[in-house]
Amino acid sequence: MQRICGHVKTKSGKETTLGGNRAVLFVYATEGLENMAFLANAVSLVTYFYGYMNFSLSKSATTLTNFMGTAFLLALVGGFICDTYLSRFKTCVLFAFFELVGYALLTVQAHFHQLRPIPCGALTDKSKCDAADSSQVAILFIGLYMVALGTGGVKAALPALGADQFDDKDPKEAALLSSFFNWLLFSLTIGSIVGVTVVVWIASNRGWDWGFGICVVALLFALVSVCMGKSLYLNNVPMGSPLVRILQVFVAAIRNRKLPLPETTDELLEIHDKEIGMPDEILERTEQFGFLDRAAIIRRNDDASTGTEQAGPSWSLCTVTQVEETKILIRMLPIILGTVFMNTCLAQLQTFSIQQSTTMNPYIMSFKVPGPSIPVIPLLFMFILIPIYDRLFVPLARKFTGIPTGIRHLQRIGIGLVLSAVSMAVAGVVETRRKSVAVEHNMVDSVEPLPMSVFWLGFQYAIFGAADMFTLIGMMEFFYAESSAGMKSLSTAISWCSVAFGYFTSTVVVEVVNKVSGGWLASNNLNRDKLNYFYWLLSVLSVVNFGVYLVCASWYKYKKVEIKQDGAQGNVEMARA
Repeated sequence: MQRICGHVKTKSGKETTLGGNRAVLFVYATEGLENMAFLANAVSLVTYFYGYMNFSLSKSATTLTNFMGTAFLLALVGGFICDTYLSRFKTCVLFAFFELVGYALLTVQAHFHQLRPIPCGALTDKSKCDAADSSQVAILFIGLYMVALGTGGVKAALPALGADQFDDKDPKEAALLSSFFNWLLFSLTIGSIVGVTVVVWIASNRGWDWGFGICVVALLFALVSVCMGKSLYLNNVPMGSPLVRILQVFVAAIRNRKLPLPETTDELLEIHDKEIGMPDEILERTEQFGFLDRAAIIRRNDDASTGTEQAGPSWSLCTVTQVEETKILIRMLPIILGTVFMNTCLAQLQTFSIQQSTTMNPYIMSFKVPGPSIPVIPLLFMFILIPIYDRLFVPLARKFTGIPTGIRHLQRIGIGLVLSAVSMAVAGVVETRRKSVAVEHNMVDSVEPLPMSVFWLGFQYAIFGAADMFTLIGMMEFFYAESSAGMKSLSTAISWCSVAFGYFTSTVVVEVVNKVSGGWLASNNLNRDKLNYFYWLLSVLSVVNFGVYLVCASWYKYKKVEIKQDGAQGNVEMARA
């Protein structure tokens, strides 16, 4: 099947329209439903661990951050499977099913009290408060990490599946591709708003079994949604393991380390014959990491020296495109590291800030707002800002810069990093105010809510919401656009790895700060802890991190592509799911 300007000709000669905006509607719906379930738990599980599984406050926080970090890290598994074995559509279906099973197991545990300990809050004699036993903890973690595996695979495959519906080599469709990522975030935001309000409210008032049960239903509808678009998708053809191709480059470069680098690219191997199974683009040679170019040096005893060019890449000889694919990945690594710390800050808003909310006045008039629903504030800001950014800012910026995305991906990421530092500074100010209220009213050791509205936390959340709008989608678009044709899913997964490392770093940072500071966060009482100092420390470190990011971004060189021509139209081969 061939894609020609968004159309596909079948063997019978009939022409049908595939891809485009109509196909990605199902991607938007799937993303919204899946994220509704995932984020509802991301912001509230810490209270489930603390209040229902009898974990300590610090263990509740670290259990959540470890779960979240693992979920995003497992996106690498989904990305690898997409590029190597299965299409993105099949990967989405497979991992969404895993996630559904995980939520079902958590629902069963939450429903049957025999599968979890008696909550400490339900006991009059606190000395009889027991921790969860090993079998109860095992059920919890099996369910949690089935969810982590499932959501990781979906997050790797689904954005790439949607992006595949547009041809980024066509200037008109390149603009639509950029807009797709913005509207993907918009659908994610809508799902998140429903998750942190409706789902969290139901879990808080009707029970956790109801909350997890709704997640099961949401995943069922997500599966139905992605399957409904099957006949419209342009889907990738797996090209083999990108990790093997990268390893081949390093091995070949080491084998050829004594050979002198040629002066011209013509003396390096490149294969233009699509029958060899090479990617649909030819990457131009770049000067960075020149030692890897030795992997493409044609030696006298190579078959390619005869001029036949029938030998594919091997462990002793690779193509320039394969070498450049490896260089791209190496260039991306500092960008990933430069964005990790922002996600460390994000982890605090989903752990300590949620715990802050439980100590504050949760009422708006007569309506009680669950603490885990506070993240709806940045989501509402994103709900408003994303259409403004996509429909007003990008077209206006495009007129001045001539760039389809308005500004460069790396510039967009940088703006988000600055806003995250501001958010942490504001969080420190708000926490200082909260503690002073506790002291003024002699409520330092009280379990009653403070006479301070929970919506004071909205300032830090709102600023971080704007930061997330710039950085998260900037990263996804950057890694998808800059990766080679043979590793689009894996590169999209790498963007989620920044989030994963941020959560894992959060666990380490909390432990290190506790030890070095003598226990800023160790008293299990926020009114006595020095959480405000911790937030200010994160703000200072965020500024330092931004400086490192600037160095990495200025060093990065964007890829240059020579489109592989197939006839007069330069068609790109795609296949049905």
